[in-house]
Amino acid sequence: MGLFLLVGSFFGRSGLTIALIFGFGFNFIQYFFSDKIVLAMSGAKELSKKDAPKLHKMIENICKKANMPLPLKVALVPSMTPNAFCTGRGPKHYVVAVTQGIMQLLSEKELEGVLAHEISHAKNRDVLVGTIAASIAGVIVYLAHMARWAAIFGGGRDDNGRSNLVSLLLLSILAPIAAILIQLAISRSREYLADSTGAKILKDPHSLSNALKKLHNGVKLRPMKKGNRAIASLYIVNPFTAGAMVSLFSTHPPLNKRVERLESMKF
Repeated sequence: MGLFLLVGSFFGRSGLTIALIFGFGFNFIQYFFSDKIVLAMSGAKELSKKDAPKLHKMIENICKKANMPLPLKVALVPSMTPNAFCTGRGPKHYVVAVTQGIMQLLSEKELEGVLAHEISHAKNRDVLVGTIAASIAGVIVYLAHMARWAAIFGGGRDDNGRSNLVSLLLLSILAPIAAILIQLAISRSREYLADSTGAKILKDPHSLSNALKKLHNGVKLRPMKKGNRAIASLYIVNPFTAGAMVSLFSTHPPLNKRVERLESMKF
């Protein structure tokens, strides 16, 4: 969305408007084909029941408890970095993927906790929420660019004819930053929600809590070196870095807060 608007800004106001329309279209194409796009970007291959009977059985049990249909596909990402993700447009159209590393690192209970978290993303329609967030962020950036054009060409005067040039320039700089921060905050909130939903499905927050600790350390020891960083937010933990990041600019909540919330849950 940002790229479309950046290119459109070179062609004036009409260019920005056309870019915004294309950006919306691109976002919703991604929404409808997110499962295919993400599987291709991650290099994941479908795992049949014959290839992974225990994994399929585990997913079937979780779906039954969550009152969810089975995923369209279960896939394996060829990476020793322990991780997992879910993508797809909703409860009836989603895919669950795990890496080779997570299959070796976690116990059955811990893996079950992770899978419940991922299935919760589909249950909570998080790809739809993310698409809307990206679109709203795009609108904010669009308005900021329009404000910049108004400032450059002498617009932005108040009722008394005084120029609001400084205000418009500040708006054009701060609005895109605010849009990004809002989008990242939504991403973090959906991770918290998937944690709690997954724990409620299994009535077991501690297995997921233990899994998150192991995954965090696993990524520290073996971060993903190959892969597309554009889909890092889909994984249960950031696969490229487990280091401390400024919370406001992170797609994932801090590990200690996720663990604290899970371990405070009572059933």
